[in-house]
Amino acid sequence: MKPETFLPDDYRPAEDEPFMNERQLEYFRRKLLAWKNDLLAESRDTIEALQEATRNIPDVTDRASEETDRALELRTRDRQRKLVAKIDAALRRIDEGEYGYCEVTGEPISLKRLDARPIATMSLEAQERHERREKVHRDD
Repeated sequence: MKPETFLPDDYRPAEDEPFMNERQLEYFRRKLLAWKNDLLAESRDTIEALQEATRNIPDVTDRASEETDRALELRTRDRQRKLVAKIDAALRRIDEGEYGYCEVTGEPISLKRLDARPIATMSLEAQERHERREKVHRDD
């Protein structure tokens, strides 16, 4: 286990420092872990709310409305569950030294892109090419 990297609270990765140095990796690790913890806390809150909300509503319209709300909430939680898996994959890439590099080209992913979407696995250019190809094949 390596010692924890010191990171000032106001630290932001900069283009003028070595790409994916210890400070940048620690910055993204903390960002990913905080995001994951927020998602898991929201998930726990949803489970508690759904358990408390199991009540018999006599009005059919009110019951249908509540069931629709629950279905939407569960769909949102399912998307967040998939997001947690992507966060875990990004954390593994940090541990394996592969984080921040495009899985298609091997080129560095821009720090701005990673800051906006820390689970990104492709550079912006590779992602755009992928989406264009996907759109072409979907239209067939």
